[in-house]
Amino acid sequence: MKITQLRNATAIIELGPYRILVDPMLAPQGSLPALKLGGGRQRNPTVGLPAATDALLADVTHCLITHCQKGHFDHLDRAGRRWLRERAVPVICSAHDAAYLQARGLNVAPLAPGHAPQPLLGGQVTTVPCRHGRGALALLMEHGVGYYLELPGEPTLYLSGDTVLTPQVLAFVERQQPEVCLVPAGGARFDLGGEIIMDADEVVRLLQVTRGLVVANHLEALSHCPVTRRSLLETARTAGVAERLWVPDDGASLRFTRRAKGGAGIVAQDETTLSPAS
Repeated sequence: MKITQLRNATAIIELGPYRILVDPMLAPQGSLPALKLGGGRQRNPTVGLPAATDALLADVTHCLITHCQKGHFDHLDRAGRRWLRERAVPVICSAHDAAYLQARGLNVAPLAPGHAPQPLLGGQVTTVPCRHGRGALALLMEHGVGYYLELPGEPTLYLSGDTVLTPQVLAFVERQQPEVCLVPAGGARFDLGGEIIMDADEVVRLLQVTRGLVVANHLEALSHCPVTRRSLLETARTAGVAERLWVPDDGASLRFTRRAKGGAGIVAQDETTLSPAS
């Protein structure tokens, strides 16, 4: 399995012959609205896409959407919709999002309702509910789903989607023990209310219940995400869990393979310029 970080929550996951684009936000830097009143109302995304993005997108076979309604342009923007529509890429999504995406001309391949395992790409997928914020603020948010992917010959992957660290998410990870978790870590928050995705402390709590590796994204690309890569790594080092945390730069690729027979766990290899947090 190979994970290439593009920007924010947008990534490409290679599983066997498949190249799955996750939550495409493909707009140019500064072309989308600000998400906070303070800080000079900085427009989004705050950074551009990596130079190699077009070449990376050329091999995409499928798209996976975690959530997209109620104005969540940072997981599917107009540029992303146009790219998917022009290429008729199959878009895997929850049953909840199917009609919304079909109405926008996308080639939708919806999953069945519910959270039982179901077939996908020669393996199976299980959806895991997200909680995109807490309290009254959560009533305004689109909560979406995460995906637990089990494909033959590949490490198991839990793609959490935009969620805070709920008891349900913790219980799922502790029970299933995904070999790799891909989670948001930016601590996004608006002018009022608390975080609507995991922050550094919640990523550490996740690392404390999983024996697998954790890849963090949703960092340094949106004006309402204060957590930086550096601060996340420092928090993980202080907690003594940094050896299992990977925080890729935009454009970076990480390859994950199971250890040779007789070993245990997953080996991560940086195919760009990164090294483990340790």
